[in-house]
Amino acid sequence: MADGNVVYGLFWLILLALISYWVACFCFFPYIIVSVLTPCIPALKPISDILLAGIMFPYKCSDNMVHMRSYDSI
Repeated sequence: MADGNVVYGLFWLILLALISYWVACFCFFPYIIVSVLTPCIPALKPISDILLAGIMFPYKCSDNMVHMRSYDSI
């Protein structure tokens, strides 16, 4: 295992622990509201996609940490 891979894993761990859960917690309630309204108001689809990406951010961080991917996979 290369040293760079360990640094990537630590980066994703720190991002997961300090930032990603807060982002997901901030996005989940607006996502519930917007996702219910999106079929009625199609213009909300981009907002719904952004909020869903915020909710999926902890998953993405943990997946990148396990596979020790580089920073550019955000």
